[in-house]
Amino acid sequence: MKLHQLRYLHEVVKQGLNITSAADALYTSQPGVSKQIQLIEEELGLQIFKRNGKRLTGLTVPGQQIVMLADKVMRDIENIKRVGEEFSDVETGTLTIATTHTQARYKLPAAVKAFMTNYPRVKLNIHQGNPSQVAEQVESGEADIGIATESISERESLLCLPCYHWNRCVVVPHDHPLLQGGPLTLEKLVNYPLITYDFAFTGGTLVSKTFSDAGLTPNVVLTAIDADVIKTYVTLGLGVGLLANMAYDADRDTHLAKIDVDHLFADSTTYLGVRKDAFLRGYMYGFIELIAPHFNRAAVNQALKIAD
Repeated sequence: MKLHQLRYLHEVVKQGLNITSAADALYTSQPGVSKQIQLIEEELGLQIFKRNGKRLTGLTVPGQQIVMLADKVMRDIENIKRVGEEFSDVETGTLTIATTHTQARYKLPAAVKAFMTNYPRVKLNIHQGNPSQVAEQVESGEADIGIATESISERESLLCLPCYHWNRCVVVPHDHPLLQGGPLTLEKLVNYPLITYDFAFTGGTLVSKTFSDAGLTPNVVLTAIDADVIKTYVTLGLGVGLLANMAYDADRDTHLAKIDVDHLFADSTTYLGVRKDAFLRGYMYGFIELIAPHFNRAAVNQALKIAD
Protein backbone atom coordinates (compact mmCIF):
# COMPACT_ATOMS: atom_id res chain seq x y z
CA MET A 1 0.00 0.00 0.00
CA LYS A 2 1.43 3.36 -1.06
CA LEU A 3 1.13 6.65 0.74
CA HIS A 4 -0.28 8.39 -2.33
CA GLN A 5 -3.06 5.78 -2.45
CA LEU A 6 -4.16 6.77 1.05
CA ARG A 7 -4.01 10.41 -0.01
CA TYR A 8 -6.29 9.63 -2.95
CA LEU A 9 -8.68 7.74 -0.68
CA HIS A 10 -8.74 10.61 1.80
CA GLU A 11 -9.45 13.17 -0.93
CA VAL A 12 -12.26 11.14 -2.51
CA VAL A 13 -14.09 11.07 0.82
CA LYS A 14 -13.34 14.74 1.43
CA GLN A 15 -14.88 15.59 -1.96
CA GLY A 16 -18.13 13.81 -1.14
CA LEU A 17 -17.23 10.63 -3.09
CA ASN A 18 -16.84 12.67 -6.28
CA ILE A 19 -13.84 11.19 -8.06
CA THR A 20 -13.68 13.99 -10.63
CA SER A 21 -13.46 16.64 -7.90
CA ALA A 22 -10.87 14.57 -6.04
CA ALA A 23 -8.77 14.25 -9.20
CA ASP A 24 -8.94 18.02 -9.73
CA ALA A 25 -7.88 18.68 -6.14
CA LEU A 26 -4.99 16.22 -6.50
CA TYR A 27 -3.95 17.57 -9.93
CA THR A 28 -4.26 14.16 -11.49
CA SER A 29 -6.69 12.25 -13.73
CA GLN A 30 -9.99 10.66 -12.81
CA PRO A 31 -8.93 7.22 -14.21
CA GLY A 32 -5.75 7.49 -12.14
CA VAL A 33 -7.70 8.02 -8.91
CA SER A 34 -10.12 5.20 -9.73
CA LYS A 35 -7.21 2.85 -10.48
CA GLN A 36 -5.47 3.57 -7.17
CA ILE A 37 -8.68 3.01 -5.22
CA GLN A 38 -9.16 -0.27 -7.04
CA LEU A 39 -5.57 -1.32 -6.19
CA ILE A 40 -6.12 -0.62 -2.48
CA GLU A 41 -9.30 -2.70 -2.47
CA GLU A 42 -7.56 -5.55 -4.29
CA GLU A 43 -4.66 -5.50 -1.84
CA LEU A 44 -6.99 -5.53 1.15
CA GLY A 45 -9.34 -8.06 -0.40
CA LEU A 46 -12.47 -6.02 0.35
CA GLN A 47 -14.55 -3.13 -0.92
CA ILE A 48 -14.05 0.24 0.69
CA PHE A 49 -16.87 1.93 -1.23
CA LYS A 50 -20.44 1.00 -2.05
CA ARG A 51 -21.13 1.44 -5.75
CA ASN A 52 -23.99 1.93 -8.15
CA GLY A 53 -22.36 1.11 -11.46
CA LYS A 54 -19.24 3.27 -11.62
CA ARG A 55 -20.59 5.81 -9.16
CA LEU A 56 -19.52 5.72 -5.51
CA THR A 57 -22.55 5.89 -3.23
CA GLY A 58 -21.15 5.36 0.25
CA LEU A 59 -18.66 3.58 2.50
CA THR A 60 -18.86 -0.06 3.47
CA VAL A 61 -18.50 -0.99 7.15
CA PRO A 62 -14.80 -1.88 6.79
CA GLY A 63 -14.42 1.15 4.51
CA GLN A 64 -15.48 3.44 7.35
CA GLN A 65 -12.69 2.06 9.55
CA ILE A 66 -10.12 2.29 6.76
CA VAL A 67 -11.03 5.88 5.94
CA MET A 68 -10.80 6.84 9.62
CA LEU A 69 -7.28 5.38 9.78
CA ALA A 70 -6.30 6.99 6.48
CA ASP A 71 -7.43 10.36 7.83
CA LYS A 72 -5.22 9.83 10.88
CA VAL A 73 -2.27 9.01 8.64
CA MET A 74 -2.83 12.25 6.70
CA ARG A 75 -2.95 14.24 9.93
CA ASP A 76 0.21 12.56 11.21
CA ILE A 77 2.00 13.39 7.95
CA GLU A 78 0.93 17.01 8.30
CA ASN A 79 2.23 17.04 11.87
CA ILE A 80 5.57 15.59 10.72
CA LYS A 81 5.84 18.35 8.12
CA ARG A 82 5.07 20.95 10.79
CA VAL A 83 7.79 19.57 13.08
CA GLY A 84 10.28 19.84 10.23
CA GLU A 85 9.20 23.38 9.40
CA GLU A 86 9.27 24.43 13.04
CA PHE A 87 12.92 23.48 13.41
CA SER A 88 14.17 24.33 9.92
CA ASP A 89 12.39 27.64 9.27
CA VAL A 90 10.70 28.83 12.44
CA GLU A 91 9.66 32.23 11.09
CA THR A 92 7.71 31.14 8.00
CA GLY A 93 4.53 29.16 7.45
CA THR A 94 0.78 29.46 7.04
CA LEU A 95 -1.90 30.00 9.66
CA THR A 96 -5.54 29.44 8.73
CA ILE A 97 -8.22 30.75 11.09
CA ALA A 98 -11.86 29.70 10.78
CA THR A 99 -14.31 32.01 12.52
CA THR A 100 -17.71 33.67 12.35
CA HIS A 101 -18.30 37.03 10.71
CA THR A 102 -18.85 38.87 13.99
CA GLN A 103 -15.59 37.61 15.49
CA ALA A 104 -13.68 38.36 12.27
CA ARG A 105 -15.15 41.84 11.95
CA TYR A 106 -15.12 43.08 15.53
CA LYS A 107 -12.76 40.99 17.70
CA LEU A 108 -9.95 39.72 15.49
CA PRO A 109 -8.59 42.89 13.82
CA ALA A 110 -6.36 43.97 16.71
CA ALA A 111 -4.96 40.46 17.15
CA VAL A 112 -4.47 40.02 13.41
CA LYS A 113 -2.60 43.32 13.15
CA ALA A 114 -0.33 42.40 16.06
CA PHE A 115 0.23 38.91 14.65
CA MET A 116 1.25 40.23 11.23
CA THR A 117 3.68 42.61 12.92
CA ASN A 118 5.17 39.85 15.07
CA TYR A 119 5.27 37.21 12.30
CA PRO A 120 5.67 39.08 8.99
CA ARG A 121 6.71 35.94 7.08
CA VAL A 122 3.67 33.87 8.08
CA LYS A 123 0.79 33.87 5.59
CA LEU A 124 -2.54 34.35 7.37
CA ASN A 125 -5.85 33.06 5.96
CA ILE A 126 -9.26 33.77 7.51
CA HIS A 127 -12.25 31.59 6.59
CA GLN A 128 -15.76 32.62 7.69
CA GLY A 129 -18.71 30.39 8.47
CA ASN A 130 -21.19 29.46 11.17
CA PRO A 131 -19.93 27.69 14.33
CA SER A 132 -20.60 24.22 12.91
CA GLN A 133 -18.67 25.03 9.74
CA VAL A 134 -15.85 26.49 11.82
CA ALA A 135 -15.61 23.28 13.88
CA GLU A 136 -15.71 21.10 10.76
CA GLN A 137 -12.88 23.04 9.14
CA VAL A 138 -10.67 22.57 12.19
CA GLU A 139 -11.58 18.89 12.49
CA SER A 140 -10.76 18.26 8.82
CA GLY A 141 -7.48 20.16 8.95
CA GLU A 142 -8.65 22.91 6.59
CA ALA A 143 -8.12 25.38 9.43
CA ASP A 144 -5.53 25.38 12.22
CA ILE A 145 -7.58 27.36 14.73
CA GLY A 146 -11.33 27.88 15.05
CA ILE A 147 -12.92 30.79 16.89
CA ALA A 148 -16.66 30.65 17.56
CA THR A 149 -19.32 30.46 20.25
CA GLU A 150 -20.33 27.61 22.55
CA SER A 151 -21.27 24.94 20.00
CA ILE A 152 -17.66 24.50 18.86
CA SER A 153 -16.82 23.21 22.34
CA GLU A 154 -19.08 20.19 21.84
CA ARG A 155 -16.64 18.53 19.39
CA GLU A 156 -14.73 15.66 21.01
CA SER A 157 -11.75 15.94 18.65
CA LEU A 158 -11.13 19.58 19.56
CA LEU A 159 -9.51 21.22 22.54
CA CYS A 160 -11.56 24.37 23.13
CA LEU A 161 -10.25 27.20 25.27
CA PRO A 162 -12.62 29.89 26.59
CA CYS A 163 -11.42 33.27 25.31
CA TYR A 164 -13.92 35.88 26.49
CA HIS A 165 -17.55 36.44 27.42
CA TRP A 166 -19.95 38.79 25.67
CA ASN A 167 -23.62 39.67 25.53
CA ARG A 168 -26.07 41.38 23.22
CA CYS A 169 -27.79 44.66 22.61
CA VAL A 170 -30.89 45.89 20.82
CA VAL A 171 -30.47 48.68 18.26
CA VAL A 172 -33.33 50.94 17.17
CA PRO A 173 -33.81 54.37 15.54
CA HIS A 174 -33.64 57.24 18.03
CA ASP A 175 -37.40 57.83 17.92
CA HIS A 176 -38.36 54.21 18.64
CA PRO A 177 -41.01 53.45 21.36
CA LEU A 178 -38.70 50.93 23.07
CA LEU A 179 -36.57 53.84 24.23
CA GLN A 180 -39.50 54.99 26.38
CA GLY A 181 -41.33 53.36 29.27
CA GLY A 182 -38.71 51.76 31.49
CA PRO A 183 -36.49 48.65 31.21
CA LEU A 184 -36.76 46.44 28.15
CA THR A 185 -38.40 43.03 28.66
CA LEU A 186 -38.78 39.97 26.45
CA GLU A 187 -42.54 40.62 26.46
CA LYS A 188 -41.98 44.08 24.99
CA LEU A 189 -39.47 42.79 22.47
CA VAL A 190 -41.81 40.19 20.95
CA ASN A 191 -44.24 42.97 20.02
CA TYR A 192 -41.86 44.23 17.33
CA PRO A 193 -40.44 42.65 14.18
CA LEU A 194 -36.98 41.33 15.03
CA ILE A 195 -33.90 41.40 12.82
CA THR A 196 -31.08 39.27 14.16
CA TYR A 197 -28.43 36.70 13.36
CA ASP A 198 -29.22 33.46 11.66
CA PHE A 199 -29.82 31.18 14.64
CA ALA A 200 -26.92 29.01 13.45
CA PHE A 201 -24.61 31.94 14.20
CA THR A 202 -23.23 33.78 17.19
CA GLY A 203 -25.01 32.17 20.09
CA GLY A 204 -28.35 32.12 18.30
CA THR A 205 -29.35 28.88 19.99
CA LEU A 206 -29.09 30.60 23.38
CA VAL A 207 -31.28 33.44 22.12
CA SER A 208 -34.01 31.14 20.82
CA LYS A 209 -33.89 29.09 24.04
CA THR A 210 -34.30 32.22 26.16
CA PHE A 211 -37.51 33.15 24.35
CA SER A 212 -38.74 29.56 24.43
CA ASP A 213 -38.12 29.20 28.18
CA ALA A 214 -40.21 32.32 28.70
CA GLY A 215 -43.04 30.84 26.63
CA LEU A 216 -42.58 33.50 23.95
CA THR A 217 -42.05 33.39 20.18
CA PRO A 218 -40.11 36.30 18.68
CA ASN A 219 -41.36 37.76 15.39
CA VAL A 220 -38.13 37.24 13.44
CA VAL A 221 -38.67 38.89 10.05
CA LEU A 222 -35.08 38.81 8.79
CA THR A 223 -31.87 36.99 9.66
CA ALA A 224 -28.32 37.65 8.53
CA ILE A 225 -24.79 36.60 9.41
CA ASP A 226 -23.47 40.15 9.14
CA ALA A 227 -24.19 42.68 11.91
CA ASP A 228 -23.76 45.55 9.45
CA VAL A 229 -26.58 44.09 7.35
CA ILE A 230 -28.79 43.90 10.45
CA LYS A 231 -28.07 47.55 11.26
CA THR A 232 -28.79 48.61 7.67
CA TYR A 233 -32.28 47.11 7.74
CA VAL A 234 -33.00 48.53 11.19
CA THR A 235 -32.10 51.96 9.78
CA LEU A 236 -34.64 51.37 7.00
CA GLY A 237 -37.32 50.88 9.66
CA LEU A 238 -37.92 47.20 8.97
CA GLY A 239 -37.54 46.05 12.56
CA VAL A 240 -35.62 46.03 15.83
CA GLY A 241 -32.07 44.71 15.70
CA LEU A 242 -30.65 42.16 18.14
CA LEU A 243 -26.90 41.74 17.80
CA ALA A 244 -23.66 41.24 19.70
CA ASN A 245 -22.65 44.15 21.94
CA MET A 246 -19.26 44.24 20.23
CA ALA A 247 -20.97 44.95 16.89
CA TYR A 248 -22.29 48.34 18.00
CA ASP A 249 -19.83 51.17 17.42
CA ALA A 250 -20.89 54.37 19.17
CA ASP A 251 -18.76 56.47 16.80
CA ARG A 252 -20.00 54.90 13.57
CA ASP A 253 -23.57 53.96 14.50
CA THR A 254 -24.72 57.41 15.61
CA HIS A 255 -27.98 56.99 13.65
CA LEU A 256 -29.02 54.14 15.96
CA ALA A 257 -29.66 53.96 19.69
CA LYS A 258 -28.37 51.03 21.73
CA ILE A 259 -30.28 49.24 24.48
CA ASP A 260 -28.32 46.78 26.62
CA VAL A 261 -30.05 43.44 27.18
CA ASP A 262 -27.58 41.80 29.58
CA HIS A 263 -30.49 41.35 31.99
CA LEU A 264 -32.48 39.36 29.39
CA PHE A 265 -29.89 36.97 27.98
CA ALA A 266 -27.11 34.96 29.60
CA ASP A 267 -23.57 35.71 28.52
CA SER A 268 -22.15 33.79 25.59
CA THR A 269 -18.57 32.54 25.51
CA THR A 270 -16.26 32.68 22.54
CA TYR A 271 -14.03 29.62 22.32
CA LEU A 272 -10.80 28.98 20.47
CA GLY A 273 -10.48 25.41 19.20
CA VAL A 274 -7.57 23.32 17.92
CA ARG A 275 -7.34 19.64 17.14
CA LYS A 276 -6.15 17.66 20.14
CA ASP A 277 -3.75 15.68 17.94
CA ALA A 278 -2.32 18.63 15.99
CA PHE A 279 1.28 19.78 16.27
CA LEU A 280 1.16 23.52 16.93
CA ARG A 281 3.81 25.75 15.38
CA GLY A 282 5.35 28.44 17.55
CA TYR A 283 3.46 31.20 15.76
CA MET A 284 0.19 29.37 16.41
CA TYR A 285 0.83 29.61 20.14
CA GLY A 286 1.60 33.28 19.51
CA PHE A 287 -1.76 33.88 17.87
CA ILE A 288 -3.62 32.05 20.63
CA GLU A 289 -2.01 34.26 23.26
CA LEU A 290 -2.97 37.39 21.31
CA ILE A 291 -6.63 36.30 21.33
CA ALA A 292 -6.61 34.89 24.87
CA PRO A 293 -3.68 36.31 26.87
CA HIS A 294 -4.44 33.95 29.77
CA PHE A 295 -3.45 31.00 27.55
CA ASN A 296 0.28 31.18 26.97
CA ARG A 297 2.22 28.28 25.48
CA ALA A 298 2.60 26.46 28.80
CA ALA A 299 -1.11 26.80 29.58
CA VAL A 300 -2.13 25.51 26.13
CA ASN A 301 0.23 22.54 26.42
CA GLN A 302 -1.13 21.73 29.87
CA ALA A 303 -4.69 21.83 28.53
CA LEU A 304 -3.70 19.56 25.63
CA LYS A 305 -2.06 17.15 28.05
CA ILE A 306 -5.21 16.98 30.20
CA ALA A 307 -7.42 16.53 27.13
CA ASP A 308 -5.28 13.73 25.68
